Amino acid sequence: MDSYAATLARMPGLRAAIEQHPESYRVLTGERPTGRLHLGHYFGTIRERVRLQETGVETFVILADYQVITDRDSAGDVRGNVYGAVLDYLAAGLDPTSTTIFTHSAVPALNQLLLPFLSLVTEAELHRNPTVKAELAASGRTLSGLLLTYPVHQAADILFCKGNLVPVGKDNLPHVEITRTIARRFNERYGDVFPEPDSLVTETPELAGLDGRKMSKSYGNAIALGMTADETADAIRRAPTDSERVITYDPANRPGVSGLLATAAVVLGHTPEEIADDVGGAGAGALKRLTTEAVNEFLADHRARRAALTIADAAAVLREGNEHAQSVANDTLDEVRAAMGMTY
Repeated sequence: MDSYAATLARMPGLRAAIEQHPESYRVLTGERPTGRLHLGHYFGTIRERVRLQETGVETFVILADYQVITDRDSAGDVRGNVYGAVLDYLAAGLDPTSTTIFTHSAVPALNQLLLPFLSLVTEAELHRNPTVKAELAASGRTLSGLLLTYPVHQAADILFCKGNLVPVGKDNLPHVEITRTIARRFNERYGDVFPEPDSLVTETPELAGLDGRKMSKSYGNAIALGMTADETADAIRRAPTDSERVITYDPANRPGVSGLLATAAVVLGHTPEEIADDVGGAGAGALKRLTTEAVNEFLADHRARRAALTIADAAAVLREGNEHAQSVANDTLDEVRAAMGMTY
């Protein structure tokens, strides 16, 4: 059994344990604010965060603004992306009274953990990380020190609050594994300080975009949560399809049609094959109309809640979250210094 299959096999037992003892778990999750959040984020992680929050699990959500520049020359509209993400979080049901939402750059003590953590991994281990390799290939740039150490920075994100549960998709499992390695090596060298976090694989680990590839901001194939109904209709109308009249789900040979089917299926709670059978021989135009109506109906309540919020609301949430995260990080950094004999 490969590592992913083994991880999936553990999920029923882990989910049962979380339901029984939510107070035993602390979640760290988040994303890089490189653009607007989309349906892939919602089904991949945001929905799971809300569920964990409602279960009673303490949750930290990081907007990793420093990590925006791991594979690009500038941070772009990072401020707008951060505020937009917070608005989407709130609209989706994250409650800042029980979930800590914060930014990387506002928590210096978290980032200081990077120094001792770097001493615990080898250069070869960093080069082997699949996300580092994929991001480097996609960027077309020379490997920077920040991109190379990206997995260690993510370990600091998880461990600064002693997170022991990380909701992830399949692509992110190696990050949790290197975090477990760093926690274990630190504890072996200096004494027990950190937990070894578990991966919690989400029910929709990867959602196809409008062109059949993974839904991604960088591919331009995503339906952003903050889009208007008209913007959504336009994005779906421009999605690539083919000339075959009968609609079938065939990701390998019909990526565009299959991407639309997957999008409609996930918001309607059906399988792509069921959606294909419903559309039948009505063609791509009918599939696009069905997908547009399904997505817009699904997002209507989210959009209404989001429209009722302001940038000032997002800023207030971040101020409170940053303050709490910094307090937690300071406590952890004090423990690390004490364990390493660096208190003066």
